[in-house]
Amino acid sequence: MLPTEFLINRLNGEEIIPKRLPINSIMCAIADELITCFQQAVGGTQGELDRKLQSMEGDSPDYRLKRGLAHILKSSFSTFEIVSPLEPKELRRRVFTLASQSIPSRQATEETLETLSSALTQELNQEVLPHHIRTGLYADLQENRILTQYEDPAAEALLHRYNLSQVQGIFYRASHMTINAHRNVPGQYKLLFRYLKLFQLMTYIEGDADHGFTITIDGPTSLFKPSTRYGLAIAKLLPALLHVTKWSLKATLQKRDPYNGTLKTGHFALDDKCGLVTHYPAGKTYDSMVEESFAKRWDSQKTGWILEREVELIPLPGSVMIPDFRLVHPDGRDFLLEIVGFWRPDYLQKKFYQVRRSECDNLILAISERLNLDKAGIKVEDVPARIIWFKDKLSPKAVLKVLD
Repeated sequence: MLPTEFLINRLNGEEIIPKRLPINSIMCAIADELITCFQQAVGGTQGELDRKLQSMEGDSPDYRLKRGLAHILKSSFSTFEIVSPLEPKELRRRVFTLASQSIPSRQATEETLETLSSALTQELNQEVLPHHIRTGLYADLQENRILTQYEDPAAEALLHRYNLSQVQGIFYRASHMTINAHRNVPGQYKLLFRYLKLFQLMTYIEGDADHGFTITIDGPTSLFKPSTRYGLAIAKLLPALLHVTKWSLKATLQKRDPYNGTLKTGHFALDDKCGLVTHYPAGKTYDSMVEESFAKRWDSQKTGWILEREVELIPLPGSVMIPDFRLVHPDGRDFLLEIVGFWRPDYLQKKFYQVRRSECDNLILAISERLNLDKAGIKVEDVPARIIWFKDKLSPKAVLKVLD
């Protein structure tokens, strides 16, 4: 996504219209030029890359566009790393300690580097040359980090990501958003709700899989203290929504007037005909590393129980519940498994409220021992489910023990 300084939009009355680039030969040429610049910068420092990008801008009036595209290439397609024989802080300590034993001079500097390079070569069991020490001494500075990996996208893909990022930026200051999703296959709803859960958004959900759902989301400016982090979470939902076939959304925005500083209310609408392209995978998503690890470890178990990721939606008043897994036995028995991990008290309260309202008699709750349920006002003995406690990882054997 793009930082605020690279967002470009205009007002049409109270409607906010974000910048959208046409996917044509002119824009593709600009994108290709930037992509090539990054390709040629692999192995160099971020500072060298930034200077090349600045040179490419020149006095062009579309510098914000180019900076926005470059930001996406940096944040989404590039890996910058600290390259140094030792941690730069420790390397500086070693260099300065050794240098303090001689009178400062050019010759003394070379001798210090030679001495330390020989010592590090033996300590690390790899060749360390004086120039490695020179470059590694301040390698932890942002401009000295090395571009070690770069996945160059197609020009069209970069432009699509830019257009998506401009629209995502609209939601940074959302105070309210309503999504209508209708006439979709159940799998699309499940994917959307999993992303809602993943980003921990405050939602009120009405409807069912047959008639569609209306999802109301409170934005960051509706909180007692506006949260940029929460605004980013809402923005991250948009690529997931693009996987849904039929949908529309309306958002109310709070935008500060650049001239007098007063807050103005704006509106934004979008639907499935918007032409935006998602970069999120359409496959299965996991809400946590605990879930992903559990699913991978289950495959090695010798059991008749089958672990399914696709779980039916459980409609609740004002919400839906999507258990993490379904366990099915060939004899017809089945259980739903919900993993309750490292969540804040308000989410714990909501989660256990859902469990009580679900009226499921085949639900298993795996609860992290790290959670302070007493602080959240939750009594496990009042929860109508089978309980499993786990520490860092959920063991498949612990689940099988409850099933048998």
